[in-house]
Amino acid sequence: MMEVVILAGGMGTRLHEAVPDLPKPMALVNGKPFLWYILSWLTEYPVSKVILSTGYKHESIISYFGDSFEGIPVEYAIEKEPLGTGGGLMFAAGKASGSDFIVINGDTYFPINLTELYSFHTGHSAFITVALKKMKDFSRYGAVECTDGKIIQFHEKKFCHDGFINGGIYVMNRNMLISRHLPEIFSLEKDVLEKSAGTGDLNGMVFTEPFLDIGIPEEYQRAGTILGIPKKKRK
Repeated sequence: MMEVVILAGGMGTRLHEAVPDLPKPMALVNGKPFLWYILSWLTEYPVSKVILSTGYKHESIISYFGDSFEGIPVEYAIEKEPLGTGGGLMFAAGKASGSDFIVINGDTYFPINLTELYSFHTGHSAFITVALKKMKDFSRYGAVECTDGKIIQFHEKKFCHDGFINGGIYVMNRNMLISRHLPEIFSLEKDVLEKSAGTGDLNGMVFTEPFLDIGIPEEYQRAGTILGIPKKKRK
């Protein structure tokens, strides 16, 4: 069974005109919050618990989803003040019980095979394994240099003809994360991922599934087409 932390505390500053006064993962797509699509995808896997890392307007998330989703227990790690992506993750990780857990960005949709990612991670005894997306002709994301399953470097945003990007899904070893004695407020990307690149502790696994980032307004506008009309769940 897998435990999943979803980083759902984003304010959605760039989406303010389209999504006023809501956390970014609660942005509506075809009548459902974006977070609903992520949770629906998780029901395809043996997930024992979802932990939502929340902060800004967390009441809207709690009132919508409650304490379970399609039989999966849902818990909340509510930040009293912004802790950064890393601090929010660390706070939420305290509610996980297993040695390894999955982390998903609440503003991206990348429906990979989580069983494959989790098995790859545990089979290589990694600190963190990152789900990578292969893309062509991109500039809005930084490229990730990965060789033989090891992430060597994260590059700054610039045009790249052919490469990998960070898909916003990770499997992490909880004990290794805690042992780093990180500050209360920190960035997952800058203070953990970038500093772990090239050390051998950071693995990467490439997937080809469609990738959607609603933090970018033009991506949010096409989210309805990519995600489709919600289907009624079977009892």
